[in-house]
Amino acid sequence: MILRGEIRPDAPLAVLAVEEEAAHLGDGLPVLLTGMGKVNAATALAQVLASGPKPSLVLNLGTAGALRPGWAGIHEIGTVLQHDLDTDLLRTLTGQTYGAPLTLGARTAVLATGDAFIADEDARARLARRADLVDMEGYAVAWAASRAGVPCRLVKRVSDEAGEGADRAWRDAVDDSARDLADWVRAEFG
Repeated sequence: MILRGEIRPDAPLAVLAVEEEAAHLGDGLPVLLTGMGKVNAATALAQVLASGPKPSLVLNLGTAGALRPGWAGIHEIGTVLQHDLDTDLLRTLTGQTYGAPLTLGARTAVLATGDAFIADEDARARLARRADLVDMEGYAVAWAASRAGVPCRLVKRVSDEAGEGADRAWRDAVDDSARDLADWVRAEFG
């Protein structure tokens, strides 16, 4: 976990997984780099939110794989779910719901979050039945922000098609993705 800048109650906190995604953000907002995956994201954000002033907004920026043809560019997420937690089975076993989808606003894009980097056609097809995009941190960030009572927005830039060769495509696209996300932040927050 790396925190750049000072968290203020009058400004958003940008939360990203890795430096490559934050490379062009500059110093206009405080930036939290959590590391990849749900555990790193939830732990880092929960620690920061519990230890000091809370930001006005948690702004999760990052790359995502497209699960459907034609998805490109930047998308703000309306619903985020965990694709690697069997919520239905857990409800059957315990009678309780764990890890239910989170609604973040009126946007229509659905993001599936899980600890697996999706880079094969079968996994992509399976996830496309439930979501438009896939990442590794969004749900955890939204959950931690919600638990702390801080509003949250998830903004993802498509970096790959979550199929064969997604790992190479991500490496090739991450810098352009970081530039586009930085441009989006400047347009949205000045």
